[in-house]
Amino acid sequence: MPSIVNVLKEQGITEPFEVQAKSIPSILDGNDVCCRSPTGSGKTLAFGLPLLTNCKPAHPHYPTTLIVTPTRELAEQISNVLEPLAKQIKLNVLAIYGGTSYGKQRQRLKKGVDIVVATPGRLIDLMENKMIHLNDVNAVVLDEADRMADMGFIDPVCHILDNCSKGRQTILFSATLDDDVSTLVKKYQKKPVKINVGPKEVSMESMQHFFWLTSNTKKSKIARDAVKKGGRSMIFCRTRRGVDRVGKELRAEDLNVAVIHGGLSQNQRDRAMNQFIYGDCTALVATDVAARGIDVEGVQCVIHYDPPENGKAYKHRSGRTARAGAHGSVISFVQNPQKNDINKIQRQVGIKINFTPPEFDKLPEKVKYTPPKRPRRMASSPLTNKRRRGRSRFRGKPKNSGGRFRGKPKNTEGRYREKPKNTGGRFRGKPKNSGGRFRGKPKNSEGSNVQNNVKQQVEKASSFKKNKNKFGKKNQSQNSNKKHRFNKKHSKKRR
Repeated sequence: MPSIVNVLKEQGITEPFEVQAKSIPSILDGNDVCCRSPTGSGKTLAFGLPLLTNCKPAHPHYPTTLIVTPTRELAEQISNVLEPLAKQIKLNVLAIYGGTSYGKQRQRLKKGVDIVVATPGRLIDLMENKMIHLNDVNAVVLDEADRMADMGFIDPVCHILDNCSKGRQTILFSATLDDDVSTLVKKYQKKPVKINVGPKEVSMESMQHFFWLTSNTKKSKIARDAVKKGGRSMIFCRTRRGVDRVGKELRAEDLNVAVIHGGLSQNQRDRAMNQFIYGDCTALVATDVAARGIDVEGVQCVIHYDPPENGKAYKHRSGRTARAGAHGSVISFVQNPQKNDINKIQRQVGIKINFTPPEFDKLPEKVKYTPPKRPRRMASSPLTNKRRRGRSRFRGKPKNSGGRFRGKPKNTEGRYREKPKNTGGRFRGKPKNSGGRFRGKPKNSEGSNVQNNVKQQVEKASSFKKNKNKFGKKNQSQNSNKKHRFNKKHSKKRR
């Protein structure tokens, strides 16, 4: 534990938050815990530190600790928080979520992982493929249980809990404890220790609310000026296409922004989050679903580029700012046809704010943001990596290396086709002092049986021809002698 304390000191964590002070002792004792606390209150270390203390080494494919989260981003964030701490006590942490290949996750599980942080969908896929077994899990954490209920993950979560060991410790963290969340508590927890931290709902009083009248053509310029005056901002749109369009428009206004929505690959989502977390960009444009579970510090302004669906969505969006006692600004863009809907949302939230033109002077001055230390293993962002940016990709081959030769050798004309001497491979050149294409075998070499048979037959044929010629000349001379004697005999008779 002293090594973990040193890591926490390096991160600037010296005193526990309220949720940590209340929940850590009960979790260390092995009790089931049901904690209601808002997002951004320090829940990750509240359950992470006691889990690391009580965690037992795992066998391949059989983790001993499981943390279930609703979104990929939240799973990655929890993993990034726990990994440097787990490394000090020689424990392994693995984040499992969709949008990435199965190969790396299977390899890690095969080697053995002690703590698994997973989303329900990918975890069930690996369970069905028998790549992960939950029989040895002795502690389960359900983080952001209310968000999982909103996203329809209650049935998958129940399936996961049914496959865990019966004597496990079940820990639940949620912003609200109603409806489906209360069902989970009653069904899967045994005499849980109930902990309440902070207000039951997001406090609207710690935020400054602005409802600015604008037109669709002026939104991007107003958003640009609001970000420059208000500081680090999250900008919410309703659709993926809207997120891409707004991001493109703001970049055209010379504003560094990152975009995130469900249509992006996991690498693109991670890159966007890292750019925002480590200060490479000043604004993050996101959809409601993609932003669920994102816990980012230092957000000074929230902009409702598109109006939220209802008062609950307004609270979830606005809750990204004014965390841990800090103050924040919430700006809503309002067009004339949307006034009635916005008035309804204000009644649901419990506020009454007049519609006004953009008033940048009333925005609080932005606070300097100090980003966290970037992990060594994480590559630099393309926005800040000036050495690599713009460098062309090397496509040539180093000298004296293998591969196909595409150049032209010195002191030669035309394309070089001859192969060097004493090398294997098919001979395609033309040997010296030989006519035509070389198709035979070199001298003093033993050919195949077929070639030897052919050679013998050729020799027999040539010897037969010689003998035939020899005997043919002999017979011809004998015939000529007979003919000469016959002519001589008959010539005498005629006389």
